[in-house]
Amino acid sequence: MILGPFKIVARIIGLFLVALVLYFAVTFIQIWWRGHEHTTHDAQAILVFGTTEDNGTPSPELRARLDQALDLYRHHRAPWMVVTGGRRPGDVYTEAGVSATYLEDHGVAKDRIIKGSGSDTWENVESVIPSLARHHITTVITVTDPFHEYRAMAIAAAQGLTPYPSPVRNSPTIKHQLWRYYLKETLAVGVGRVIGYGRLSSWTTTPLKLHHSSGK
Repeated sequence: MILGPFKIVARIIGLFLVALVLYFAVTFIQIWWRGHEHTTHDAQAILVFGTTEDNGTPSPELRARLDQALDLYRHHRAPWMVVTGGRRPGDVYTEAGVSATYLEDHGVAKDRIIKGSGSDTWENVESVIPSLARHHITTVITVTDPFHEYRAMAIAAAQGLTPYPSPVRNSPTIKHQLWRYYLKETLAVGVGRVIGYGRLSSWTTTPLKLHHSSGK
């Protein structure tokens, strides 16, 4: 009888751990599934999430995102381009600035590009919300890597946008230890849905310099 309470506690802990494993397993499946969805919806803007640049030139990963956004734009899926991403320590250019220059060099009018900033996904979206509101933009096609698509859309929705998925089909990232990216996203989504993505951002983000640059 003395061990009775301990068995009950052990059973409760066991059930909690099983539920936790199932929760993250379902989260992983949702992330994987969303990363293979490609919307047929048109939108008011194409939202490109920033990633690393190389001294004023898009990295292969960023270029893949921008090229996919250009393909959508050329097929008249949306009339606006939105680029995001700040400047990491030691960088001269911002991710958004480099992205904007690349798009301009490939035929997108400068006055059709909205530039944001941000050091993580939440800040990427947050940085462009005022500009989107001024242009009455509420629907976006989100362009990012497949493993990041679910969280990117969830964060866009949490900030009042209606997002549609367009994960990059040929990102170089998928060739390098992809399981690590999916593990990171599973943890981020699993925790973010419980505590809020904005709060998770405030806990985990190391602020970047957010100054805009022309990218030239």
